[in-house]
Amino acid sequence: MGNPKEIIVRAPNWAGDVVMATPGFRALRAGFPGARITAAIRPGLEPLLAGAPWFDAIASVGAGRMRDGLRLRRRPRYDLGVCLPDSFRAALHLKAAGVRRLAGYRTDLRGRLLDVAVEPPRQGGRRAWIPRERQVLALVEALGAPAQGTHLELFVTEGERRRTDAALAERGVGEGAALALVAPGASFGPSKIWPPASFARVGDALAEAGAEVALVGSPDEAALVRQVAEAMQRPAVDLCGALDLGGLKALMQRARVLVCNDAGARHVAVAFGVPCISVMGPTSLAKTNLNLERVRVLSADVGCRPCYLRRCPIDHRCMTGVAPERVIEAALPALDDRSRRAWRGDGALRPLPGGGEA
Repeated sequence: MGNPKEIIVRAPNWAGDVVMATPGFRALRAGFPGARITAAIRPGLEPLLAGAPWFDAIASVGAGRMRDGLRLRRRPRYDLGVCLPDSFRAALHLKAAGVRRLAGYRTDLRGRLLDVAVEPPRQGGRRAWIPRERQVLALVEALGAPAQGTHLELFVTEGERRRTDAALAERGVGEGAALALVAPGASFGPSKIWPPASFARVGDALAEAGAEVALVGSPDEAALVRQVAEAMQRPAVDLCGALDLGGLKALMQRARVLVCNDAGARHVAVAFGVPCISVMGPTSLAKTNLNLERVRVLSADVGCRPCYLRRCPIDHRCMTGVAPERVIEAALPALDDRSRRAWRGDGALRPLPGGGEA
């Protein structure tokens, strides 16, 4: 690959995928220590990368708008572009930015756009499902940048920490509070969302156990968060829309446990070593089965999952089949782990062999 001086990385389009790409970002920086590396990322996701040492610049781009690609053009031109999304549009976007050599997986009929076309892993003639971390690392390693571990990593800036501390103080949450986060949303679609009443029962159980329960979500999830709050018998701190993803990072550093759907918040928790209980319905753990040491994934044994549909065409049994009692049983032990070092994803103070779904 030579010695590129200017590199641009088109980051994934979803928050969780950005976090799972951090081992690849780390490897790329280590592999090209003298290069200027720019991350191109969708608006709103930039705070995830704030404070990270891997990038010299972060540019906001739409999900394939050509004018954004043209806006990224610069002199000197980018020697190397690394396209992490698999779409044709994302690759064309980087070509519009004036990238000399473009690297990515040979997918979506875009092989002619790629100068370094990496074949995706296959099994039985079809593309194999592998963890996102390994998928990104395999592409980066093909460029001559060896892996520097598969652990997830995020950073919190001082400004993010101050704003989050102020938001909590305004709502009466002190520094020593046993903070339990409940994130009932999922940007993927309603099929990933566990019922609000079930989240409310878990929130009440955590509060009864002495936790300060905080509800988190994006502004678009305000109605959903309000449903959870109204269904709870005990008060909860509503932080929905009050914090961006940078604030969520800082909030996670103060948390004892996170209860969520299979969504981006889960991976932010993993990056900070926070015990996480995630309810998984229409998706499969095969794509996200690394870094599960502090994660308990709960699912229902139904024949129609995983379907990867954004809306359930029947009765949403993959999510309603997960009883709140299972989530409560898994979450409560994390409140007693003040150091956050002993808890493991089986809800006990011992390792869970193999991790995985239950």
